Amino acid sequence: MKNIWNIWSRISLVRRILIGLILGILLAITVPNAFSWLSIFGSLFVSALKAVAPVLVFVLVIQAIANHTNSGKTNMKMILVLYAIGTTAAGAIGVIASFLFPITLTLKMSAEDVTPPEGIAEVFETLLFNIVSNPVSALMNANYIGILAWAVVLGIVLKKAADTTKTMIDNLSEAISTIVKWVIELAPIGIMGLVFNAISTNGLSALLEYGKLLSVLLGCMFFVALVVNPLITFICTRQNPYPLVWMTLKESAIFAFFTRSSAANIPVNLALCEKLGLNKDTYSVSIPLGATINMAGAAITISVLTLAASHTMGIEVDVMTAIILVVISAISAAGASGVAGGSLLLIPVACSLFGISNDIAMQVVAVGFIIGVLQDSCETALNSSSDVLFTATAELAKKRKEAKAN
Repeated sequence: MKNIWNIWSRISLVRRILIGLILGILLAITVPNAFSWLSIFGSLFVSALKAVAPVLVFVLVIQAIANHTNSGKTNMKMILVLYAIGTTAAGAIGVIASFLFPITLTLKMSAEDVTPPEGIAEVFETLLFNIVSNPVSALMNANYIGILAWAVVLGIVLKKAADTTKTMIDNLSEAISTIVKWVIELAPIGIMGLVFNAISTNGLSALLEYGKLLSVLLGCMFFVALVVNPLITFICTRQNPYPLVWMTLKESAIFAFFTRSSAANIPVNLALCEKLGLNKDTYSVSIPLGATINMAGAAITISVLTLAASHTMGIEVDVMTAIILVVISAISAAGASGVAGGSLLLIPVACSLFGISNDIAMQVVAVGFIIGVLQDSCETALNSSSDVLFTATAELAKKRKEAKAN
């Protein structure tokens, strides 16, 4: 068994994941009933990542700030600008695509079990209360805004702590990071279970009716991932962006696609940033923050489904209203993590811009839940992988600027 494990461990993680992916698909298609117990591996894998991620973020941020010196400058300002540009650009792509390929929906279902926020003010109110949440509650509920707020405050206070205290924090950070690596090693088995469960339970037949809507949504997400984000990276770094883009898609987006959770993907992104040799003081903050506010995929979902609702109702949308929708979709997307249900429940907020009733908007939300098996997977993959891409872009841009100055 030890020899088998050593041989298995020598295979790259991405290849092992690919093996798990293929096995999951084959078993789900051929013998779905005989191996129904495989689904538990997927659930356990995602639960393990979600369990360790809040503690990891909390400790890493405290460590980064407590040990930070004024000489070691971070790139957070530029990263925040890139997050804002990326999310707004994605919302614009969603609006443009919806004008080029207008979609009408057959609205016959409802989403009565979910309650959307009443407006942007409620979204921001939720975020503000999350910031001042009890730290224990924030850790238990994976409230990353609250976790970051408390970690930053504690990190600032601990800057003046004794060296022994800082050493203890460093040791704790290393211990939790090691646990995360152990969990990530189980990814091939976990993804095999996730794929098996998705195909054997949902299938793809339920998605055929909404093929055009899915084509526009996924087309926008692929366009942003493969054209818009690389263009932003090129403008900032003046070098070929695709080696970095492919790495983030291969080692971050694949995980995020199957886990469908930005929170579960935080440990994966932190490990990728370490692999890329990025500044730990920067990525220990930018990655969990990006999982909260960098939501290009969510902006696309909100803008496309909102315009699908307006086309269905026969509402004419002028240029100025479309521009306002881009802004609202970007702002709503940034606040999506503070609302239960994520981006889909922000659709009624955007629909209110066109005077669309809440009843109609919630039927559109119900359509979103039906196609969520693909829409949410691709949305999370785009959101999460761009966190690493923009963090790395900011650091490369800084190095280029310093080299030019010298």
